[in-house]
Amino acid sequence: MAIPSDPMILLSFINTKLRDQYPSLDALCEDLDTDRTVLTETLRSVGFVYDEERNQFR
Repeated sequence: MAIPSDPMILLSFINTKLRDQYPSLDALCEDLDTDRTVLTETLRSVGFVYDEERNQFR
């Protein structure tokens, strides 16, 4: 499954997946065959960081 490249659409896509389907960012990245570092850096570039406790980017 291809993930969105636009950072703001990516944010919505990832947070929805985390809320509805995955217990952690690691589980999401493994299932979607996505590099966690690339994903987190992309979202960090627009001001969002992963909150492990909430299981979402904020």
